[in-house]
Amino acid sequence: MALEFTDGNFQEEALNTDKPVIVDFWAEWCGPCKMVGPLVQQIAEEYDGKAVVGKLNVDLNPETAGKYGIRSIPTILYLKNGEIVDKQVGAVPKDVLVKKLEAQL
Repeated sequence: MALEFTDGNFQEEALNTDKPVIVDFWAEWCGPCKMVGPLVQQIAEEYDGKAVVGKLNVDLNPETAGKYGIRSIPTILYLKNGEIVDKQVGAVPKDVLVKKLEAQL
C-alpha cells in the first residue's frame, strides 16, 4: 500500500529515510493521475521494505508541492537521502517507473 504523504509527514516519511523514495504528486481531478495511481500502488506492494512509495495530493498539500516546484501532474519524484535524483512528468508505463526506481536501489 502506498503511503499518503502530507505537508505534515513529508519530512519524516520521505526525507528521513535511507531507502529510495518515490513520490507521486497528483490530484483528484487529474485524468492522467488516475492512470498512474494504480501503477504506483503496484510498485509500493512489489518494493515493500526496499523503497518508500507514496502519493501526495497537491490540492491538499500545497506547501510540499510548492517547495518542489510541481507545476504539472502527475509528477513523480525519486528521492535518495532527501535529494531529488530523478523525475518523471506525465503518465508513463509501469516499466519506465520501475526502471528509474531500480537505478536507485
